[in-house]
Amino acid sequence: MKVIVCIKQVPDTAGGVQFNPDGTLNRAAMLTIMNPDDKAGVEAALRLKDQYGAEVTVVTMGLPKAADVLREAMAMGADKGVLITDRVLGGADTWATSSTIAAGIRKLDYDLIITGRQAIDGDTAQVGPQISEHLDIPVISYAQNIEVDVEDNTVTVQRQYDDRYHIVKAQMPCLITCLSELNEPRYMTPGGIFDACEAEITTWGRADLVGLDDSNIGLSGSPTKIAKASDKVRKGAGEKVNLDTEESVAYLIGKMTEKHVCGL
Repeated sequence: MKVIVCIKQVPDTAGGVQFNPDGTLNRAAMLTIMNPDDKAGVEAALRLKDQYGAEVTVVTMGLPKAADVLREAMAMGADKGVLITDRVLGGADTWATSSTIAAGIRKLDYDLIITGRQAIDGDTAQVGPQISEHLDIPVISYAQNIEVDVEDNTVTVQRQYDDRYHIVKAQMPCLITCLSELNEPRYMTPGGIFDACEAEITTWGRADLVGLDDSNIGLSGSPTKIAKASDKVRKGAGEKVNLDTEESVAYLIGKMTEKHVCGL
């Protein structure tokens, strides 16, 4: 059984974020972590490795330093790491990102693809389902429990839905997007860290991605355009008044009426 996990290196928002002049994130200038939902995906794959001997390959797209999250996943127990990186791929939105990652996955063998539900730097929850569409395979999103039957080559997922859940079964190959609540990811082991540091990361650039149209990559191939970006939303000073009780009530009702909050 071969499992691919798509992971992403995201800004550590506790350290603040920075933007480039074109509105894209300045990833090179920020502290980074593995996206939490993706880490749960790594753990889910590693549990399949523990149970069935699955081979786990982690794939990421980003700057060369994104290899750090691949090594982190390998130190947790993943077998292989693939980094997709090239200057022409920079500034990609979800469409361009999913098109590129799907082109990379086509070079690999897989029975199951696992992605996080969404990344904390974008919160779109689009890339995983888009990858499945590019690869023409089924997708089950918002997984909060995963069970695999290797005999009939199926996966059964408990899918989060409002205040209840769905039970969905699909034939593999398929793609699953998982929640960070799916599990408690394991820690890296000392031996795993040593092995991961010594391991070779497969690196692919634009030239290695066959069948990928240049109109669907990078900033120029991204239909989503950022009109404005800011690291902080600054609030105005507001309006201060000093009134007695009755005047305060009349003032508040007047303001709410003006804002169409009430019709008094």
